[in-house]
Amino acid sequence: MKALAPRTLDEALLQLTQTPDLRPLAGCTDLMVSEPEDRRDWSGVLDLRGISELRGIEWRGETLEIGAVTAFSEIRDSPEVRQSFPALAEAASRIGGWQIQNRASLGGNMANASPAGDSLPVLLVLDAQVVLVGPEGKRSVPYRDFHLGYRQTALGPGEIIGWVQLPKPPVGATQFFRKVGTREAQAISKVVVALLASVSDGQISDYRLAAGSVAETPVRLTEVEESIVGRALKPEVADLAGHLAAQAVRPIDDVRSTAEYRRFALAQVVRRMTLQLVR
Repeated sequence: MKALAPRTLDEALLQLTQTPDLRPLAGCTDLMVSEPEDRRDWSGVLDLRGISELRGIEWRGETLEIGAVTAFSEIRDSPEVRQSFPALAEAASRIGGWQIQNRASLGGNMANASPAGDSLPVLLVLDAQVVLVGPEGKRSVPYRDFHLGYRQTALGPGEIIGWVQLPKPPVGATQFFRKVGTREAQAISKVVVALLASVSDGQISDYRLAAGSVAETPVRLTEVEESIVGRALKPEVADLAGHLAAQAVRPIDDVRSTAEYRRFALAQVVRRMTLQLVR
């Protein structure tokens, strides 16, 4: 298996056009643990980490743009992310250990398309946009439309993830992130939850809830959101949110957890997050 390391975006796209069965990588933290049959159709790998155009964190007007190969340690430590998107900073600090955070990238976490990807529910509640780059140029896809099924994405032939764009969140909005795993670090999530909420005049005016490891893709729990928005800010609304969240998902039993526990954990996490709005 050959390994290519382009230095520019144009070079990477040309190499993908010439050799369509190259596998683009940006961190490579999951390559060696993948099953051999997952790699049998690759002629080689295309390491995108050396492309400076795809790295960095920068405000562009009211939107924070993060390059796809930006490492989670950079996101974790970024003043811009920590100030405006604390849930993403927290997620970045919970992915693996510091060695993985120094290599794993935001674009890699997205393209890997695991339902347990820690950053993915956060991107959903932040209403992220994804800029894809391919032989036909650039196109923007709402992140909520990026995951099409288990390990399936909206990436077309010859396309790679270029940038993630995060609109500035509403003033006064509160963000939460919680990962439930077997241990504190180096654990694949049993349940991962993100919430963005706003309160106005004693009512919940904005409520965005997303979860991972509870379906074949990370999911935005829109039915729960619609039931909670507009309700008076009382402790009972937290109980309702947790109950509805557990009813809205269809998790599976696997080696990490049972479906029953995932529903239970999701309900408790959502309840506690919502209670923090009440206090």
